[in-house]
Amino acid sequence: MELFPAVLIGGPPNSGKSVLTYSLSQSLRKRGVAHYVLRAAPDGEGDWFHEAEPRLARQLRIKGAFDERWVDRIVQDIRRRHLPLLVDVGGMPTPEQERILGVVTHAILLIRDPAARPVWQERVRRYGLHLIADLDSRLEGSSEILEETPVLRGVITGLERGRMAEGPVFEALAERIAALFRYDPEELRRYHLAMAPDVDWVIDLDELARMLEVRREGEAPRWAPEDLPRMLDFLPEGKPLALYGRGPAWLYAALAIHALPAPFFQFDVRLGWVEPPRFRWATEGEERTADRSSPLAFTVERAPGGWRLRAVLRHPYVEREETEGLLLPSIPEEGLLILNGKLPLWLFTALARACAGRPALAVFEPRGNQAVVIASRDPAFPVGTVWRIEDPGPPG
Repeated sequence: MELFPAVLIGGPPNSGKSVLTYSLSQSLRKRGVAHYVLRAAPDGEGDWFHEAEPRLARQLRIKGAFDERWVDRIVQDIRRRHLPLLVDVGGMPTPEQERILGVVTHAILLIRDPAARPVWQERVRRYGLHLIADLDSRLEGSSEILEETPVLRGVITGLERGRMAEGPVFEALAERIAALFRYDPEELRRYHLAMAPDVDWVIDLDELARMLEVRREGEAPRWAPEDLPRMLDFLPEGKPLALYGRGPAWLYAALAIHALPAPFFQFDVRLGWVEPPRFRWATEGEERTADRSSPLAFTVERAPGGWRLRAVLRHPYVEREETEGLLLPSIPEEGLLILNGKLPLWLFTALARACAGRPALAVFEPRGNQAVVIASRDPAFPVGTVWRIEDPGPPG
């Protein structure tokens, strides 16, 4: 929606764009500023990459490549945005990839190699973007503001994974983005909820967290696995449910199962309100002839307490319609099943609903290399239990 700004964070590779994006997002969350981070690069990492233990993050990171189909979908997502966006675009050297610049509104330039600055400045001018900041990125030294208006110019330092950006330049930049993104939260909430499906239970996770007195960091709730049993006890089981707000994958998956057999809907900033696709279990013959063009590839392996189902996107971008009726591989019935994959939330909820009949089901959580039990009929695996996984295995 053109009402909302879309701020590109651009510059050559290895300038610290992903770290700056993550740091800005965390700062905005603490200020209670609604926004969404769109990592418009096929190797862009989510927040989990910056928060997970470094060895695990390196193992889980998935690299990809731009192609025309992928760029088409990123452009479409930016155009139909439902919140202000921070757009991390990677190095983006080709004219095809530059189409993304044609649908954003503002830009922050982060430059480590001074020779790259004229190229990026020319891109900003060519696409008519409002330049918010033009910064030198250095690993060491002091952060320093050189010019405040009309464009923030200066030196920002220490943009390394595992560290939060800080210093006067970062604080000045965060304040500018917060001012640009500052919409009335209640107005945004009403705008999104007005589009919700017609069901009796439309759950705003922030309001639910307040009712359950969930611990908060700044303005945002910090859901923990121990919150899960009382949340499920609080909400009606087996009723149509629409879920709105920020929360971890295991929370969304647990509520998607809790609504069964009734429909479940969730708000996705990219898609709006969406019902997860329906998956089905493959027969023996279907498994042998699995379609390699399927957008997801699955592997089944032994894990602590049972089994792990890994789901890997064959393409860095997938539409809901491509996954309707997706076939799942057969998995032994005993023990705990852990769902694992770098997936959009609507795919996690689809996978969870398809696996809901298992004796016990958990969702892998990269932060801490653990799994959270979200549904169980087995007393050995209580809901809300956290299982430590020693070996994260290959990317998935």
